[in-house]
Amino acid sequence: MNPSFKDLLGKKTLIMGDVGAGKTELTRRLLREAISLGYSREITVIDMAPETEIIDGRPIGGRLLELAERPNGVRYLAPLRVEMPRVKAASAEELRHLVDLNARRIRPLLEMYLDAPTPILFINDVSIYLQSGHLHPLIDAIEKAETAIINGYYGEYLAEDMGTGVSAVERRLMERLSLLMDIVIRL
Repeated sequence: MNPSFKDLLGKKTLIMGDVGAGKTELTRRLLREAISLGYSREITVIDMAPETEIIDGRPIGGRLLELAERPNGVRYLAPLRVEMPRVKAASAEELRHLVDLNARRIRPLLEMYLDAPTPILFINDVSIYLQSGHLHPLIDAIEKAETAIINGYYGEYLAEDMGTGVSAVERRLMERLSLLMDIVIRL
């Protein structure tokens, strides 16, 4: 499926797939299309993704737009830093700590959106937040938006979680989130 932003207007859309499937690139294209159609002042982006890193020759993570690309009018919310728990942790305890740290950094951005929602919401790498086991206030934010375009990891490449159960929680919550969407795009 190669939707246009117009196809998704007024709908809740989840783009999901494994590492390198093209989730961020599709979301970026849809965001740029929305901006080109004049929706800039109606858009909030919540970017939960870590900076891109090359792991075993594969790019992992990646912000939706770099600082220099962010157009006037679009509200762009992103933590200063997002960790890659399954990639960076040396122990199960550290992995759980990094998951919790990410959730504490991301939750205020969701609350900022809820305090001043815009009609259009883009979320990049929602699965980073879902690793914490929390669906709220994420669901509240999605419900506030008239149009929501969200992407997240759903695959096998990053399944190893040192026995913490983080991967299973993330997968289960991505599946629950997909049930709340009008459109699910699996890449």
